Amino acid sequence: MSSRERVLARVRRALADVPAGERPQDVRVERGYLRVHGDRSAEETVGLLAENLADYRALVHRSDPAGLPALLVRLLAERGSRTVLVPPGLPPHWLAAADPVRVHDREASTPHRLDAVDSVVTGCAVAIAETGTIVLDAGPDQGRRRITLVPDHHICVVRVPDQVVGSVPQALERLDPRRPLTWISGPSATSDIELDRVEGVHGPRTLEVVLVEGPDD
Repeated sequence: MSSRERVLARVRRALADVPAGERPQDVRVERGYLRVHGDRSAEETVGLLAENLADYRALVHRSDPAGLPALLVRLLAERGSRTVLVPPGLPPHWLAAADPVRVHDREASTPHRLDAVDSVVTGCAVAIAETGTIVLDAGPDQGRRRITLVPDHHICVVRVPDQVVGSVPQALERLDPRRPLTWISGPSATSDIELDRVEGVHGPRTLEVVLVEGPDD
């Protein structure tokens, strides 16, 4: 008997008492864990997000909607970006004053072409305070997953407090599992080789997160 056959046999034995017509959603699963750790105000939750993002070596900035375009111009200029990748649904006024050449997210764009782009600017689906994680779901202001994995510099705009939750369980309640989800906790890094930290291996070397508070203009 092959290893595959052994595994499948164990699965069949484990499912032997399951009624043939039963579906996963028919069975209630007890979830006794805490949905969030501690009682925090919205302001404290955003503060925890900023603290944990910085702990993961992301660069954190704060702005209001009116000041966002100027901030993005400054961040791109400080980076020396000549090209910026733009998802199709990114609000046009965010980069209205920016000098870099816009590169649009197209299906025909090759990884080599994306690698030549200096920066990418996106929104996000949700941000998790307890883990310092931003989650992208390929929404119109985020584009396809690869545009945030290939370029070396990613600026992600998070609307606070609307897009900020305290915990992973709260984030999962907002996300559609059928969408391509990208979970980002700081710049891409690995310590697989002799425990030496190397950044920019599986994604951007530099992650900048802009927390924008206040109603859109």
